[in-house]
Amino acid sequence: MQATFLITLPAVLFIVDPIGLVPMFLAMTAHDSPERSRAMAARAVVTAGLVLTFFALFGSFVFRFFGVTLAAFRVAGGLLLMLTALDMLRAQSPATKTSPAEEREGESLEDIAIVPLAMPLIAGPGAIATVMVLMARHGAGVSAGLQVIASIVITMLVTYLCLRSAKTVRRVLKQTGIAILERVFGLILAAIAVQFVFDGGRELLSG
Repeated sequence: MQATFLITLPAVLFIVDPIGLVPMFLAMTAHDSPERSRAMAARAVVTAGLVLTFFALFGSFVFRFFGVTLAAFRVAGGLLLMLTALDMLRAQSPATKTSPAEEREGESLEDIAIVPLAMPLIAGPGAIATVMVLMARHGAGVSAGLQVIASIVITMLVTYLCLRSAKTVRRVLKQTGIAILERVFGLILAAIAVQFVFDGGRELLSG
């Protein structure tokens, strides 16, 4: 169970990438007061957490509805994670989360809590696919469910703390430090992505 959690938590944490959200959050809240920025960060992480929990718990129904096998979704999720990981290794904003046009639009919005912060920046396609694959990969038992949900809760807490202290994080780490952490997270995420694709591919071939 501990070994499983050591895979589940990094997978969710690194795909959300709280550190990488800091520069975008600062740009989108440049004209807001600290109190308003913190309030938007809180609403964003709560919304994103609920979205991820919903897909983690009810993702299996999506499989059945569309007739998609778990193995196929593992491969698709792994490829999506790999695209995100490659962007992180290049210290770029993941294109699977948001586009430059969406980021510019977010900077002009008065309230960014739900869109684009909660979705798609925090609970983007990669994060949704990850929690669904993790839930199915470790079985639908209570233990697996608790581990995935606990990983979501911890990730949302870390994300809120990073966004709440965004200016401090950027001042301490500077752009170079953020880029280094992005690359480390991206490398670990790439390894997890390869494992997802390997597991799914092996299951497809054996089936």
